[in-house]
Amino acid sequence: MNMKERLLDDLKTAMRNKDILRKDLLQIIRAGVLQVEKDSRIELDEAGIAEVLAKEYKKRAETVQELAGSNRQDMIDKNRAEMAIIEEYLPKQLSEAEIEDLVRQAISRSGAQSARDMGQVMKILMPDVKGRADGKLVNQIVKRLLD
Repeated sequence: MNMKERLLDDLKTAMRNKDILRKDLLQIIRAGVLQVEKDSRIELDEAGIAEVLAKEYKKRAETVQELAGSNRQDMIDKNRAEMAIIEEYLPKQLSEAEIEDLVRQAISRSGAQSARDMGQVMKILMPDVKGRADGKLVNQIVKRLLD
């Protein structure tokens, strides 16, 4: 079963079980996938769907950070619950050590010498880590290893 089918099946199950939080979130995710497909006129593969999931996860993480100092614990809890649901669908995230290994391989393949060659390294690296690692973290590791 591919990811699109899984999302649809889980949406149907959530509707049957009257799990409103999961149903609403899965509808948002499916709408995001369909919008990307419609805009780019392609059918998303597993990596493309993982990218949509990662964006939705990131939105909620940023919302939790923004609300951290407020009296909106209900919104923080809701966003954290949604993040937990999204994590069920995201591919296993790479650890910093795994990212660092991939960065070292990309540096050696590209022949990069300094931070000016960062674009070449990222071009080689991003297809390998897409959807499995935060872009900011990858960027920071590349900078650290090229300095």
